[in-house]
Amino acid sequence: MAYTRNEALAALLSEAGWQQGQAAAAFVRVAAECGATELLAVTRSHMSQWVRGVRPSGQTPHILCETLSRRLGRRLTLTDIGLDSTVADQAGPSPDWRVDSLTVLAEIGSDDLDMHRRKLLATAAYSAAGLALPTDAWWAAAPAAAAQRPAVSPRLVAQSDIDDVRNLTTFYSARDQQRGGASGRTALAGHLRDEAIPLLGSTFATEQIGRDTYSAVAEMTYLAGWMAFDASHHRTAQRYLTAAARLAAEAGDGPLSGHILRALAHQAVDLGHPHRALALADASMSHDRYGQASQRERALLAIVHARALAASGDRAGTLAAISRAERDLSRADRDDAPSRVGFFQDASLAHETACALRDMGQPRDAETHFKRSVATRRRQLYTRTHSVTLGYLGAVQVRQGRLDEACHTWSQALDTMAGVHSGRARDVIVRMRRDLSPVRQRGGRHVTELDQRASEMLRTIG
Repeated sequence: MAYTRNEALAALLSEAGWQQGQAAAAFVRVAAECGATELLAVTRSHMSQWVRGVRPSGQTPHILCETLSRRLGRRLTLTDIGLDSTVADQAGPSPDWRVDSLTVLAEIGSDDLDMHRRKLLATAAYSAAGLALPTDAWWAAAPAAAAQRPAVSPRLVAQSDIDDVRNLTTFYSARDQQRGGASGRTALAGHLRDEAIPLLGSTFATEQIGRDTYSAVAEMTYLAGWMAFDASHHRTAQRYLTAAARLAAEAGDGPLSGHILRALAHQAVDLGHPHRALALADASMSHDRYGQASQRERALLAIVHARALAASGDRAGTLAAISRAERDLSRADRDDAPSRVGFFQDASLAHETACALRDMGQPRDAETHFKRSVATRRRQLYTRTHSVTLGYLGAVQVRQGRLDEACHTWSQALDTMAGVHSGRARDVIVRMRRDLSPVRQRGGRHVTELDQRASEMLRTIG
């Protein structure tokens, strides 16, 4: 087989001042740190083959990338070293939790900001296999592993740097709630790659500053994943959310880890992977996650646990989890919750409860809770979610044979969607048109007009 010499890798080895044997020795040291014992036998011969154009497999490219990043003092991607990450991600189903977090983040950010790669990844398959979680021992060891990560920059992180990351995350989170995840996603990805992630390779005056930095960047990474999820870029969302979970673990931030695992569970429920979703939701309810969280965040974790139980067919477990979420939220005003769960109030609980009841085959009960959500939500702040709730409400109404009511509700949903750019809102419209399809010819003018409005909205919503 003829190979094409990897000129990018050869140039970086030259810039590093390494002979191939020296590069192999450095690679083995990083592999040992990552626990990749199968790579401890890498030699100069392997490095020579990679330069010649033989493509390494598994986690080898990621460890090679991390090795060169440390030597050169800047964060490299697989593309930088001549190994295109888009092809690898489409072929390989499972993110490996042993690969260095910063290398993974650099790759995701570069892919997401490259329009060609973003389009390819938008069609890449969501990986149910990639939802498998590492062992408890990995989670326990993560903070110490992060503390030992060598700095690649002499910059000293200040509290103001952490505050900037948190303030930007709050800003984009509010924008997501109002306009949808497809609006502003590129700008957030740019902030994450160019301003937040480099902080993790900097120097920390104290261990607490280091953990706070990891926590802040983890939360911004989570938001990038959540916005990609809302934009229906599910493989990209999964990559961001998994990376965010790693950073939260390295920060030793149990509640944030639970929050992110809850998001992965929510995505798995929506995409029809109930057993994977339940494993993730179960993990979010552990003592160091749910047990250490504020009451408001506990309520959010519990209600998504209920949704995963409902999708798995556990009726008794679902009802118990709903009751737990209700109790937690009723106590929420007595504690200091992080800003990331400020959105989770009565309207959100009602929405998720309705989804769980709908998935258990109880459309009448689901309708009651959807209506409660519509009535109690602050619509100007949470426009995207409000429009989706209305769409779901119309769907349970038409399921009960009440077409006129459903059409009125769906009309309100379309009114609310003006200015929203969201894949989830788009999915609501697609389902609406599917529900209207059997009655389109005999439903009267109002059905025809609604269907036409829905068709027009699909061209603009995201």
